[in-house]
Amino acid sequence: MNTSNPAISPLTDNVEGMGYLNNLPRRVVTIYLPLAVFVFVLLFPFYWMAITAVKPNSQLTDYNNYSPFWVVGPTLDHIKYLLFETSYPGWLLNTMYVAVGATVLSLGASVFAAYAIERVRFTGSRSVGLLIFLAYLVPPSILFIPLAFIVFKFGIYDSKLALIFTYPTFLIPFCTWLLMGYFRSIPFELEESALVDGASRWQILTKIILPLAVPGLISAGIFAFTLSWNEFIYALTFIQSSENKTVPVGVLTELVRGDVFEWGSLMAGALFGSLPVVILYSFFVDYYVSSMTGAVKE
Repeated sequence: MNTSNPAISPLTDNVEGMGYLNNLPRRVVTIYLPLAVFVFVLLFPFYWMAITAVKPNSQLTDYNNYSPFWVVGPTLDHIKYLLFETSYPGWLLNTMYVAVGATVLSLGASVFAAYAIERVRFTGSRSVGLLIFLAYLVPPSILFIPLAFIVFKFGIYDSKLALIFTYPTFLIPFCTWLLMGYFRSIPFELEESALVDGASRWQILTKIILPLAVPGLISAGIFAFTLSWNEFIYALTFIQSSENKTVPVGVLTELVRGDVFEWGSLMAGALFGSLPVVILYSFFVDYYVSSMTGAVKE
């Protein structure tokens, strides 16, 4: 190659990009300090719950003699009371049962709805997708009154089925909207090629779309499971007996007696109740991150 031609300029590597972060003070200001603040804000509630759960009752309000941010002589009395003198283990099982059931129902309905809206291409599909998302914005406090009438009509009041069948009313719109965006990132050429080869819509959905959409399904499932796990209004309205309550309702209604708050047991219940969701996120964080970038790039 002739490099003496003045028309051909030599290649130069002008590295810029993130090079401004090579300076330590800049890294501290732009990365480490914001990250430290972010981590502190996220983890401090868990720390507060943990130390309150093992604090003796004498230290909970005596800030003159004890620091509110530390424990002197930790005790397990609050945890023992929560696990062995209340129905908390049953509340955990009820919450798991309801969250898994509602998540499975919602994902099943959302897959069909999202596929029909994004891949079938019928007239008005975009408007239908927008209406489904707007349905998610309807406050649950408005819906629980007509839903209560339906629950009583079907005779499932004060049962876990009441929650499993009512939670999809706010889970399906959200999961459908989430899966619509993920299905949209799958190239249409894959589906068109399968149609040319004689594949049915069911075969395309089960053998092409769903295997490619596993990260999106896991992401939607995590959100649905989290919303079901933390839901409070429907669980408070449709469940009355203590043995059928979920963790958010049981901890509040059974550990608060008039003006007496069992703060140690309350915090222990909140801490243990958040652990399943944390474990779920930790196992599927890779799939969740990949779902944010789409399925298959053309």
